[in-house]
Amino acid sequence: MSVLPKRHDAPNVDGFNPAMLMVKKLLHTRYRVNDLDKTVAFYKEVLGLEEVRRHKSPRGSELVFFKTPNSDELIEICSFPGSGPVQLGPDVTHLAFEVEDLEKFALHAAACGYPLSDGPTESSSGVFAFIDAPEGYEIEVIQYRK
Repeated sequence: MSVLPKRHDAPNVDGFNPAMLMVKKLLHTRYRVNDLDKTVAFYKEVLGLEEVRRHKSPRGSELVFFKTPNSDELIEICSFPGSGPVQLGPDVTHLAFEVEDLEKFALHAAACGYPLSDGPTESSSGVFAFIDAPEGYEIEVIQYRK
């Protein structure tokens, strides 16, 4: 049962299949940033992600797309000074990545200037921790039990 009101002006088409209108898959997640170069360096050097595309949008945004291993979804980093500075509140959003060895990852991140901001914390499925990306977005890293 839908909680959305039915639109009375919606066309009633023979053979209409609502599943045809449903989303097919998640394509990308966008994070707007103030310092594109610093953020791109973080995603490449600290997280080891691959930059797959970079361009300017029709409205003037600078866009950089990253691919993560074993995932079709891209991460889009966007700089658009025309919309004002990014002001990120606490606990708004985060990205979570699986790592093979959390301890080694934490040492690498700290050596790059990004120490853990929280954790490591044991859970029933493994251990997780957080680091803060340059703009303050939280990055969760998880090492699952084998």
